[in-house]
Amino acid sequence: MSGLVIRPVSADEFQTAIDWAMGEGWNPGLDDLPVFHTADPQGFLMGFRDGEPVSSISVVRYGSDYGFLGFYIAHPDARGTGAGIAIWNAGMAHLEGRTVGLDGVVAQQDNYKKSGFVLAGRNIRYTGVPGVGAVNTAGVDIRSVAQTDLAALLPYDRNFFGAARDGFATAWACPAKGIRRQGKIAVVDGNLAGYGVIRECIRGYKIGPLFAETEAAAAALFAALVEAAAPGSDISIDPPEDNKAATRFAEAAGMAPVFETARMYKGKAPDLPVERIFGLTSFELG
Repeated sequence: MSGLVIRPVSADEFQTAIDWAMGEGWNPGLDDLPVFHTADPQGFLMGFRDGEPVSSISVVRYGSDYGFLGFYIAHPDARGTGAGIAIWNAGMAHLEGRTVGLDGVVAQQDNYKKSGFVLAGRNIRYTGVPGVGAVNTAGVDIRSVAQTDLAALLPYDRNFFGAARDGFATAWACPAKGIRRQGKIAVVDGNLAGYGVIRECIRGYKIGPLFAETEAAAAALFAALVEAAAPGSDISIDPPEDNKAATRFAEAAGMAPVFETARMYKGKAPDLPVERIFGLTSFELG
């Protein structure tokens, strides 16, 4: 695309892409951008023409051999001009030599396959005002995440992701004062049995992640996270389709499927314990 300039941008500049995501119906969290951007400040790219933003992509590097792709958007006025494929190529160059994961919407999945991505499984977004009945929490202690929990939480989180993401997980699960995000952990017999995070979004709330050793621990965490939201609010959660206990769990709470994505990888896919993933962290950063 003639005259297109692609470069890494600051968090403030990438706010434009967040606004575009809102226009696409993606409903980002109100405090997502600072922690997202900090995960890899060089991994948030935008395309500009005549100084005006026309395309975006996030290509966040984790460790030395893994990356995750999101926020792949071309402004409607720039679609069909080459702005999209140009920033895609720039983003993939940023992740050269790594396994790359993404959560692709249905309309783009064939295009991702052409770029070498392979389907690993589908994720179903469930949304609604959850009806959480009496939850048997016997033996499960639920409390807010504290700094002192991170020594156990960070290695636990690594079981559910393609690489260590300690900086991101620290800020995500144990946010600073004033951030509209809350983390909860489940403890059984003195051992970490799961954790989850709920965050306020443009519309309602999202739970993500929700990782747990058992369905009972997941149920107790889910109930505590729902209780942390404003009463009567819509809440979304994104379980893998292959975790049937998770999808039953969402449906039992009165939530309904609203759309799906495909988890796809280019390169060697990580071996993740899908049966313990009751909700993904985010579609944007994995």
